[in-house]
Amino acid sequence: MADKLAVVTGASTGIGYQLARIAAQDGHDLIICADEEEIHAAADKLRALGADVEAMVVDLSGRDGVQAFWDRIADREIDLFCANAGRALGHAFADQDWADVKRLIDLNILQTTMMLHRMGNKMAARGAGRILVTGSIGGYVPGPFDAIYDATKAYLNSLCYALQDEWRDIPVSLTCLMPGPTETPIFHREENDLTEAPIAQHEKGDVAKVAEAGYKATMAGERGVVPGLPNRIVTMLSGVVPEGLKARLHRLGAEPR
Repeated sequence: MADKLAVVTGASTGIGYQLARIAAQDGHDLIICADEEEIHAAADKLRALGADVEAMVVDLSGRDGVQAFWDRIADREIDLFCANAGRALGHAFADQDWADVKRLIDLNILQTTMMLHRMGNKMAARGAGRILVTGSIGGYVPGPFDAIYDATKAYLNSLCYALQDEWRDIPVSLTCLMPGPTETPIFHREENDLTEAPIAQHEKGDVAKVAEAGYKATMAGERGVVPGLPNRIVTMLSGVVPEGLKARLHRLGAEPR
């Protein structure tokens, strides 16, 4: 058993799995969760790296799921918390089912905010801890045909930078990882309705490199990281390009065809 513990949500695939892998290779034991049975296969692969891994299938889009997961970790001394669980939802806002919209908002915003509140207080009381939140460069632009996802990421990006200022006098670091389009299953899950978006067919960022950039920034106590030069250019231009133009450009990659 290692003397460091990392907790990673949404760790069955994609960025979450890669963050868990890097943490395991860096000497952490793990508690991981996802809302799908694939989390157990991920746990087996992570155990092969020498980590002690606890896996939990839980839906964090509901209060009961968040509470069940918190009950699992509340009494543990956690060195690293990666709030990565989230979903996307494509197609036009008017065509989306309200239950799907609400679930996306609850998962991306409500559970992350609740876990940050609890984990931040827990780590502050302990006197140490690092937190990574997976935001997105989508939070810098209005996102036609991806409107709810981009809006939730704008919330997370803003929340992180606000809390960093509030927490500057406590021994808890908070880093926001803001990747661009990354090659993960998020584009190909049937329930996400993203497979017909042009961006789903284009080359995207390497998920392992994105996770590595986020992990390194977190360990260094950096406030935020945007992996990849093209993505950093997008964030720099976001403050000067008119909102209407940014929306039209986003539409080119997101409108189903």
